[in-house]
Amino acid sequence: MDNDTRSCNDMLLMIPGPTNVPESVRMAMAAPCIYHRGGEFAALLRECIRGLQQAIGTARPVAILTASGTGGVEAAVANLLQPGDRLLALNTGKFGKRMGDIAALYGAEVTWWDCPPGGAASPALLKRVLAQGYFTAVSFVYNETSTGVMHDIAGLGRVAHDAGVLSIVDAVSIMGAAPIDMDANGLDAVIGGSQKALMLPPGLSFVALSEPALEKAHRTRAASYYFDLPRALAAIEKGQTPYTPAVTLMNGLREALRLILEEGLDAVFGRHAALASACRSALEAMGLPLLPTDRARCSVTVTAAHAPVGLDSKGLVTRVRDDSRILISGGQDELKGKIFRIGHMGDCGIEQLARTISAVGAALAQLGVTCDPDAAAVVARDEYTRHQENPDA
Repeated sequence: MDNDTRSCNDMLLMIPGPTNVPESVRMAMAAPCIYHRGGEFAALLRECIRGLQQAIGTARPVAILTASGTGGVEAAVANLLQPGDRLLALNTGKFGKRMGDIAALYGAEVTWWDCPPGGAASPALLKRVLAQGYFTAVSFVYNETSTGVMHDIAGLGRVAHDAGVLSIVDAVSIMGAAPIDMDANGLDAVIGGSQKALMLPPGLSFVALSEPALEKAHRTRAASYYFDLPRALAAIEKGQTPYTPAVTLMNGLREALRLILEEGLDAVFGRHAALASACRSALEAMGLPLLPTDRARCSVTVTAAHAPVGLDSKGLVTRVRDDSRILISGGQDELKGKIFRIGHMGDCGIEQLARTISAVGAALAQLGVTCDPDAAAVVARDEYTRHQENPDA
């Protein structure tokens, strides 16, 4: 999407979320509010669920919750795990750790699989780990924005499915930007959020459950009144939600899904992959090493790179913001000050990315790092075009 309608005074959000909201989505959210127990809302809910099903790749109903993505993760955990259940938590960064921490809070016995920064879990190794002991579920983040890692969702999902272990997948930062194929990959719980590739403000989360997961949820003594997924999914059949929903956000969701489906899912996925490849190539052209180093595991929605030696990445982020009105992100937790991250998801095209690359290069030059911002922007544009024309090369 290159039809950028922001004024020169608007901050361009090139962070892992929240992301830029298209004008038509903002206008949809400005529509008069409707009654959430009436027929007009029921039609709105059905349209939103149909669009989400296509984005997730499932025929299963999707619960729409008035909560952030973390609320969706907590809902899945609260309904699928109870005290004594064993969870294998794949910790590949801040959000993989959060999933395990939530499960522990609900009384699950958590076994940690810790990966180094930039590392990803191997399906082959997961198969061996699951064969060594009984687990109720395995949790992982499809797209770990804190480290720029994107997991092999198909491989991990099929391994868990074949082992009879429930898979709980945080897809918050990638839903609408890459294939999930929930049903084909045998995934049991897929969680999304509104403020990432789905181009909305924060406030909605989405949870889809497989039939085995829903059966487990019915058996689990859910510790949450608000996040009761069987109740939420049952309400959908009546065209309702159990509690008062964020109607204006759902108006925006319908429009955002319309834009995505109008562009075409394959085209949207291809655009995100091309933007990611362009960003990686441009940063490497400026001599900045990427995280992770394995391109096959690099995210399509956020690119992480190491700051030059001796430079705190926080200073780079601040300089880009102050000089160019562009917001990028620094590192989190043990990576704070060491890396910076550029988000390129949702309402984002090559012109926004090229502008960001130029701004990063200019900031680096002012901070004493030798680089050519204009040349890096050309690399980004050329790689974007090349990838769009031949994505398999």
